[in-house]
Amino acid sequence: MRLTIIHPVVISLLIGIFISSGCHRNHNSSSLDAGREPLIEPDYSGVTVPHNIAPMNFSILEEGVHFTIRCISSSGQQSFILKSRDGRVRLPQKKWRALLSDNRGKVIKFEVSKKLENGERVKYDPVYMHISDESIDPYLCYRMLYPGYESWSGMKIIQRSLEDFSESSIFENQLLEGNCMNCHTFLNQNPEEFLIHVRGSLYGTYFVDGKAITRRDLRTENMIANAVYPAWHPDGRYVVFSSNEVLQVIHMIPGKRNEFYDQSSKLVIFDSDLNTMKEIGKNDSIKYMGTFPCWSPDGKYLYYCRTKQFEGAFDLAKQKYDLARRSFDPSSGLFGNVEIVLDAQKTGKSISLPNISPEGNYLVFVMHDYGTSPIWHKDADLYMLELNGGRFDIMDLNSTEVESYHTWSSNGKWIVFSSKRGDGITARPYFAYFGSPDEVGKPFVLPQKDPTLYKRLDLSFNRPEFVTGKINVGPRDFAAASRKDPVHANWSDNE
Repeated sequence: MRLTIIHPVVISLLIGIFISSGCHRNHNSSSLDAGREPLIEPDYSGVTVPHNIAPMNFSILEEGVHFTIRCISSSGQQSFILKSRDGRVRLPQKKWRALLSDNRGKVIKFEVSKKLENGERVKYDPVYMHISDESIDPYLCYRMLYPGYESWSGMKIIQRSLEDFSESSIFENQLLEGNCMNCHTFLNQNPEEFLIHVRGSLYGTYFVDGKAITRRDLRTENMIANAVYPAWHPDGRYVVFSSNEVLQVIHMIPGKRNEFYDQSSKLVIFDSDLNTMKEIGKNDSIKYMGTFPCWSPDGKYLYYCRTKQFEGAFDLAKQKYDLARRSFDPSSGLFGNVEIVLDAQKTGKSISLPNISPEGNYLVFVMHDYGTSPIWHKDADLYMLELNGGRFDIMDLNSTEVESYHTWSSNGKWIVFSSKRGDGITARPYFAYFGSPDEVGKPFVLPQKDPTLYKRLDLSFNRPEFVTGKINVGPRDFAAASRKDPVHANWSDNE
């Protein structure tokens, strides 16, 4: 399966561009032709973007004392002109919106020219961009933190508008005694229904229902560890968590950084109606470690990753996780037997982070050489599985660096994923258009008002999640909830 940039019009336009390292005189003007596109950052050349995306600002990485940028619609009519002395291109919001609105399903281009110190002008080949008729969800929610091994100071959960550059904090751990927080998870991407884990002195899983926040203690004496990775059942009653004993090791091997792995892990399910927790598969004859739960959109199957519970001597390099699933009956809260969807012995790699498209046809997952945590594995790549036919393959949107956490937009036309392709250390959110397994657009990074921001910002964007609207609670609401005693869950032995 080869995943390629969609829209033949874009391909034909780009193939027609003549690539050359030198310049030649344009006989019809006084300018020189570079014979190639300008180098720009971020690389937005040939990408497919939603018609409601924020301005795709970029920097021109070429020598020159002055730059002219002509933004031209698909009709060939010039829409507007920008000037820049430092190479930074900031597209006016109103003009950008009008340009995208007028060119839905079409191609726009940027014509860049520069003035040299000797007064000569150089013209570059156009940079093309396809404007999709498919919209993207208006907000993205992510955790911002330093990409270190031990420190979690200054953590924030941010909501960022994808239609402009506005952003606001949802949660700031400095208001909760500096405790670690993670795994924000939404019910059907609803901004009014989500949860956040907090570790430390103000521990608990904070459930948001509109503007009400309930602090819950989900761990019982029957659990091996805290509730960790969550998956909200589509009907809102149930949440499945993995309960993980996580260990960290620092590598002595060149090119490796550190490693997170599970010493043990179990899947547990929380019933919000009964305020109970219970273990999934506790009567299985063979003991397995389960993690990274994920529901099918119809709520009839729970997908997750599993490997045999190790005993005695342990070789992390041999630990590989299968992709498995169980049927589920929401009326009784009971699960069926295990089915293996992808066998790690056959793939030769370990599987993590499954996520299913909204219509239920495709499952994207991360595959890496071994273990359960891909965030420091340069070999971690995104794969796609066709659930109806069983075909799977690596996706072309990968890089030579880490690709990890990913989610689908509510209309199933956009994928956002974390990638460390910029510097190998900090994760950034990248987006790609999805038409079919064979029609996937070139990835583009989240646009910023200042296109040089990523060069200066040493924070990672962690766990990007699409949200269908604006979240109306903030850091002080969580601080107020933290001062209340947690509601303790009860254990259930029913299976």
